[in-house]
Amino acid sequence: MKSCVLAYSGGLDTSVILGWLQDQGYEVHCVYVDLGQPCEDRDAIMEKARTCGAKSSRLVDVREELCRDFAFPVLAWQAKYEQIYLLGTSIARPLISKVCLEVAREVGATAYAHGATGKGNDQCRFQLAAEALDPNIEMIAPWRIKSFRDAFPGRTELIEYCDVKRIPVKASTAKPYSSDENVLHISYEAGKLEELDVNGVELVEFGMGVSPQDAPDKPEEVTIGFESGVPKTLNGKAVNALEMVEQLNDIAGRNGVGRIDMVENRFVGMKSRGVYESPGMTVLYDALMYIEQLTMDRDLMHLRDRMAPEVAELVYYGFWYTPKMDALMSFIETAQRPVTGEVTLQLYKGNIMVSSRTSPNSLYDEEIATMEGGGSYNQDDAEGFLRIQGLPSRVQGRVSPRKF
Repeated sequence: MKSCVLAYSGGLDTSVILGWLQDQGYEVHCVYVDLGQPCEDRDAIMEKARTCGAKSSRLVDVREELCRDFAFPVLAWQAKYEQIYLLGTSIARPLISKVCLEVAREVGATAYAHGATGKGNDQCRFQLAAEALDPNIEMIAPWRIKSFRDAFPGRTELIEYCDVKRIPVKASTAKPYSSDENVLHISYEAGKLEELDVNGVELVEFGMGVSPQDAPDKPEEVTIGFESGVPKTLNGKAVNALEMVEQLNDIAGRNGVGRIDMVENRFVGMKSRGVYESPGMTVLYDALMYIEQLTMDRDLMHLRDRMAPEVAELVYYGFWYTPKMDALMSFIETAQRPVTGEVTLQLYKGNIMVSSRTSPNSLYDEEIATMEGGGSYNQDDAEGFLRIQGLPSRVQGRVSPRKF
């Protein structure tokens, strides 16, 4: 019998796919990758998979790995897709593929299945990651198979299939949008959010924090310490990567931080509308920026900033396991070496304001920067500096005078 690993959530789609794969003659091993998504009973989900005929089912907790080895390197790049999206879903997908392929190797499966649609980005992220890690893996994406779509044109047919197969699923009325959550963020899309005249922030029932209007009327301070660009301490206490993100989610969430509403360009070519909330990571992006302002060389910072959109695209499109990404990650590890220090921020009704920042590697010299008299900067030196800088302009001006 052919053997397949299924990225399994226990929801309606993957429950149907589990049954359908068995109908196609596959022995199915279900893998629930724990990224911090909410779930009523993980043990019950694993038992449900076995009850529905899975050869095996297992839960793999990768929450710490997601924060430490995936989110924090992207943070070091200050990478945001199209200048705003912190890539919370994108970052998680290559890790899901990695875990599923590790299980496939263990159980001897030759195929890897997922429930991503043929219209979205996730199919790209799952498949590009999987094929980079195991070029011989057979990818099964049922929503890209016409016979599957013909059999299940809508939610009604999915539920009917579960009834026939006696697969227990929640058949409650769907929300006016779909959502995907992990420890880094929640994304909201589809349904009513496809109508651009609908206020997404008012439609969505946010799960990680309050609205800025409902946040406390008093600012809350938070202090974050970095070592070589990696968040290490929170309010003076050493924490691991997962604790850092979870605790900042709580702090920033109750202060209304980290909500966005954007129309983005999907990898497959269409534009789509998404609403996101990412309270903890939003604070970390700002906190790291303030330490970088003290410690990172100007030209190095500007070079990083020019390349950051490239990194964001690689993550968003699904090219995590590529030589280009490997090289870029080596670069940022070197660039972040001096980025050590502590920053205190004030969070207030969705806003983030810096209160103080300090670093043993600070390049800021008050004696040089002061606008007061004296100091160690000799303004006479600026004359020669500007004569040299202006030389090409003066020559060009003589050869081709500009009209003004």
